[in-house]
Amino acid sequence: MAQRSQSPYRITGEWDELYIDGEWTAAASGKTIDVEDPSTREVVTQVPAAVEEDVDAAYEAAAEAQPEWEATPPARREELIQDLLETVEHRSEEIMELATTEAGGSAVMAGTSVHLAEDQLGEAATLPRRMKGEHARSNIPGKENIVEREAKGVVTVISPWNFPLNLSMRAVAPAIAAGNTVVLKPATNTPVVGGLLFARLFEEVGFPDGVLNVVTGRGSEIGDRVASHPESDVVAFTGSTPVGRRVAAAAGENLAEAAMELGGNNAHIVTDDADIDAVIDAAVFGSFVHQGQVCISINRHLVHEDVYDEYVEKLTERAESLPVGSAHDPDTIVGPIIDESQRDEILEYVEETIDQGATLETGGETVDLEGVDDSLVVAPTVLSDATNDMAAACNEHFGPIAPVIPFSDVDEAVELHNAVEYGLSGSVHAGDVGAGRRIADRLETGMVHVNDQPINDEAHVPFGGTGASGVGGYNTTAFLEEVTEKKWISLQHEPREFPF
Repeated sequence: MAQRSQSPYRITGEWDELYIDGEWTAAASGKTIDVEDPSTREVVTQVPAAVEEDVDAAYEAAAEAQPEWEATPPARREELIQDLLETVEHRSEEIMELATTEAGGSAVMAGTSVHLAEDQLGEAATLPRRMKGEHARSNIPGKENIVEREAKGVVTVISPWNFPLNLSMRAVAPAIAAGNTVVLKPATNTPVVGGLLFARLFEEVGFPDGVLNVVTGRGSEIGDRVASHPESDVVAFTGSTPVGRRVAAAAGENLAEAAMELGGNNAHIVTDDADIDAVIDAAVFGSFVHQGQVCISINRHLVHEDVYDEYVEKLTERAESLPVGSAHDPDTIVGPIIDESQRDEILEYVEETIDQGATLETGGETVDLEGVDDSLVVAPTVLSDATNDMAAACNEHFGPIAPVIPFSDVDEAVELHNAVEYGLSGSVHAGDVGAGRRIADRLETGMVHVNDQPINDEAHVPFGGTGASGVGGYNTTAFLEEVTEKKWISLQHEPREFPF
């Protein structure tokens, strides 16, 4: 079959076939799923609606290819990952346009996605040479203990729609670099950027058949089979906590390793001696980049009562000044929500929070776009007089909403922060970095950033949460531990004495 990889990567290209064992093939159902541009509400392409038969074929291909791929010399695996990095760099403009069209990402979001994916690839390229074992002395005379690190086998990657490129890459690239093969199931909203694009990239680079397999389809139809497939040794999932619990339970039936990055309710703590202008700069980015559709975005602003009024006023002014509109406009900062169900849930949280006693400072409604029926754009929203138990604060709202909650002292701020079941990320702004660090030490969260905001991701630093925000970790050696296992081999070099 002719390769598609040399042609430009356009959303209107050929995306209507699955990628299994190095071949492009139609779904067994013969059906496709429409993909909509959130900015224009137009159907821009179709992707295959896979069924369980397709899923089984993908896992069969991955399992068959894995032993030979793991036996591939580390230098060759490193070379292919480096080639993949160069291809992403070469195709970056095309990939950014795909992210804008399919995920509704602004130029900032699309550019950040590509940058983070490149960072992940750079780190993954180092992993083949880091698959090192250990040597341990033995308590038994004449025995030598060797501990080797091996690939787990077949890794399932179930990726989300919000940052589909880099959140797929952070699992796919290191898993493959470590000698595993992968079955990738992207989110239904973003099946190209989070899935089929990877097939085109891997084909262009020349990875062996079966190393990457991509199946697209509705989670309601193939999700359970993907999560529970008996050939899967690791399930890497990024998404909501309720869905993650179901995926982890399905993986557990086969005793597969589960790497789960789930929901967050991240707080931005502002002390009374913080530099308010610097705090607002961080807060605007942390709340409104990619419409707040970020697992590590600011979900709650916890602000000392002495600077509360000033903070609300300045945050409101900045929110109202943000360029809002189509993601295709290069000046847009706040673009569309991914779909109607997400948009409606966000607006319901706002309405319920107002009913509970909060004050709407700005936003709280959709923004009409010329020529677009039923716009998905939600205006940047600031809610003052909020409390921890109000709808927009106690839920992961996943939108451009900033509920601002006052506190009287640091002890109360810490209590408010830790009062939720999530523990993914967070931030503290204090006049003194040391004071901020002392607050950070008291916060129950997997990540926290002092004099910054919560949206940070660097491929060489572990990334993960606590509590309802997931299990396991991503990036560097944290994810390497998830996709590899240690084998103890002992060598008895001289006869051993036994008690009987």
